[in-house]
Amino acid sequence: MTDLLPAPRRAADPGAVVHDLVGIGIGPFNLALAALADRVEPLRTLFLDRAPTFSWHPGLLLDGTTLQVPFLADLVTLVDPTSPWSFLAYLRAHDRLFPFYFAERLHVPRREYDHYCRWVAEALPACRFGSEVVSVAWEGDLYRIDFRDMADGEHHRVHARHVVLGIGTEPVVPEPFARLLGDSVLHAADYLDHRADLTDAEDVTVLGSGQSGAEVFLDLLRRRTGPSRRLTWLTRSPAFAPMEYSKLGLEHFTPDYTRYFHGLPEPVRDRLLPEQWQLYKAISADTIAAIHDELYERGIAGGRVRATLMPDVTVTTARTTRDGVELGCRHGEQDRAFTVRTDRVVLATGYAQRHPAMLDPLWDLITRDAAGRPLIDLDHRVTLPAHVTGGLYTQNAELHTHGVGTPDLGLGAHRAATILNSVCGNAVYRLPIRTAFTTFGLAAGDTEPARRPHRRSATDPAEVRNVAVEPGSGAHRGRTAAPGRPTRSA
Repeated sequence: MTDLLPAPRRAADPGAVVHDLVGIGIGPFNLALAALADRVEPLRTLFLDRAPTFSWHPGLLLDGTTLQVPFLADLVTLVDPTSPWSFLAYLRAHDRLFPFYFAERLHVPRREYDHYCRWVAEALPACRFGSEVVSVAWEGDLYRIDFRDMADGEHHRVHARHVVLGIGTEPVVPEPFARLLGDSVLHAADYLDHRADLTDAEDVTVLGSGQSGAEVFLDLLRRRTGPSRRLTWLTRSPAFAPMEYSKLGLEHFTPDYTRYFHGLPEPVRDRLLPEQWQLYKAISADTIAAIHDELYERGIAGGRVRATLMPDVTVTTARTTRDGVELGCRHGEQDRAFTVRTDRVVLATGYAQRHPAMLDPLWDLITRDAAGRPLIDLDHRVTLPAHVTGGLYTQNAELHTHGVGTPDLGLGAHRAATILNSVCGNAVYRLPIRTAFTTFGLAAGDTEPARRPHRRSATDPAEVRNVAVEPGSGAHRGRTAAPGRPTRSA
């Protein structure tokens, strides 16, 4: 096993090089961390991902789909608008500033966001793709990260003071379909790979009423125009409901609300999340309008709409038959069972956190809550025993502790800066004290929310500070100035 060391600035001792921070997984959130860390000298970072190149929900990059957050929710802008890795800098590099200016778009195409992230990932020297992490362990006073080069199979090892997990989520397959994935049943994550077959099928059923389910249903509705084509859309939700998008409602996606939610008792947090489904699991109003417009056009002059949309339906059983797939269903409010027979099923049933085997060496060290979930502090740091002095941070794995903003792209840059401030032990990025007009809960003052003391930078607050991360300083537990929506993130 060899040590792989990408041109480090300095070593912790003559015989080894230690990275201050190693990120595992390179999705938008860890990519934001890499982009912001790129301007922090002399921080040594490395980011690893098993994929050969950056790719963001490739199965759902449909033409005409856009982000559900404004373009300012890129990798860096809401923390550092001067960064060379902003979306506007990307447009300038590709000579697209004037077209973007005249397009007057607030929400950019999803395919363009994917290309933007790929542009950043390919330019940052700290990002290494084709590298599968196989083990993360605490060894002495450092993390030991073992990984395999996907091209030649060679194994490598690096050490780090801090580790940031950005491994993403995996598709949720409901239990009735657990053994049925294949040609007849697929998850929406793989939709584009199967779209031609789904277009030709006589009868297709889509399950799930989040944004992905709505986009798949709309795409199939537009493509399947033959008189014999039938399309069914079922969901457990009580309605095909729009995403909460009022200006004050969106303040649930601010650091202010994150701090408030984190401070609530665990049972209250667990009760709140399901009640807030329209904040992060519903459908954009534009997509709902497009679906209704398509159905309306089909009905003109006595046209027949061979589409069924039914909420409050739970699929209790599923089995393949000689003719396709048979679904045993139950309508909630009527408490009645019925059967749906279809040729193909698309599961737009969301994504969930996963426990990769690479974390097994650390699993028993992690402190958990009453439901067995990791305890995660306001700086997104997993609670570990005192002897583990290095930080183990999470990106998009803390819904239960940080609330609905966890998967939201709009909070990605702020969370990355929060983690960097914690790693460095001081505010290398100045973060705002207050970000919402809403006062969430009782506070120390009449109108201001409770917050920790702000630690002011000695330099121009708009600039990034140079920091010295000393050997052995992995125990930094310094707090940020203001710690820190597949969802609004898709």
